[in-house]
Amino acid sequence: MFSVFKKFKEGLRKTAAAALGGLASAFGRKIDEGDIERIEETLIGADFGLETSLEITDAVRREYRRNRELRGKEAAEIGASVLKKILAGSDGSFVRAPDGFPTVVCLVGVNGAGKTTTAAKLARLFAEGGEKVLLGACDTFRAAANEQIGEWAERLGIDIVESRQGADSAAAAFDAWQAAKARGAKWLIIDTAGRLHTKENLMGELAKIRRVLAKNDPSAPHNCAIVLDASHGSNAIEQARAFHGSFALTCAIVTKLDGTGKGGALVGVYRSLNIPIAYVGFGERAEDLQKFDSAAYADGVFGLD
Repeated sequence: MFSVFKKFKEGLRKTAAAALGGLASAFGRKIDEGDIERIEETLIGADFGLETSLEITDAVRREYRRNRELRGKEAAEIGASVLKKILAGSDGSFVRAPDGFPTVVCLVGVNGAGKTTTAAKLARLFAEGGEKVLLGACDTFRAAANEQIGEWAERLGIDIVESRQGADSAAAAFDAWQAAKARGAKWLIIDTAGRLHTKENLMGELAKIRRVLAKNDPSAPHNCAIVLDASHGSNAIEQARAFHGSFALTCAIVTKLDGTGKGGALVGVYRSLNIPIAYVGFGERAEDLQKFDSAAYADGVFGLD
């Protein structure tokens, strides 16, 4: 557990710096009303949203008015406690397929969010758990998509089913499921093409993938995960809302948390849409994908151990 908290604290360094505002320098001293106002401003700036930001700072302000000796670290502990309550129930997990069928994880999202890299990282996690994994390269639109996921598969020793560029993505998903079943894979991770969430025709292709997978297994895809780039901030909420309406998301995976001060957006994704967060990414290495831990996240945001 210590390593999990350490990973979150290190990975959330930029978000913590943004969220804490002037509070970090006040850890060892008494805070004042100006500190609380700065916390509020910076939480909003880190895309925690107005509602969450006010709930946190209102709790700190109530305690400050009761206790004028309140120190920065105590204020941070109050903030983390409120955030943990807000995120209660947000720790997501993948649903497993019925016995005898591969568990299908379908990754969706806009261009550049990190779907292909996330597919490879998930494959590594499951393979390290001793289960056979197959990658379905169903991004048949983007140039070099097959090469990218193929390189990951070779590096990690993961089986992959590829299709030529321009092929029908739903047909590629169908073939990948058939291969996963034939090879006894426990997991099938499908990487789809990135698409703007405002393009209805492209979103329709995702619905076709869902229908085709259901022909093999009526319960598939068992997990529809949107991959969100943390640096997109509050726009990630609108992306999630659009994909949820078209593809019935079961969870979210938030990438690039280490590279942005906008890591509060995942709170809005959960609060606005009740979509749990399954995994978060803190870097480019295969081992940098972590199961989401709301308690570790809340403590990391406020710079606590």
